[in-house]
Amino acid sequence: MDSHVKVKVNINELLKKNNISLRELSRLTDIRHAALSELANQKRENINFNHIEKIATALNIRDIREIIELVEGVK
Repeated sequence: MDSHVKVKVNINELLKKNNISLRELSRLTDIRHAALSELANQKRENINFNHIEKIATALNIRDIREIIELVEGVK
């Protein structure tokens, strides 16, 4: 089996760190709750960079590595 790298969006970690709910993040970012839920549960195939920018702005994040990271996976 070949190992590969996968992009992980750290929504759940950001919610805990900022002590807010997914619904509150949705309200702050104007991103649909369902879209954020899919990101949080690693169910989205594509990442909308506009969403990443909105999350960064809403949570006052200056380092994208707080939002997304590369993780080793297995095919």
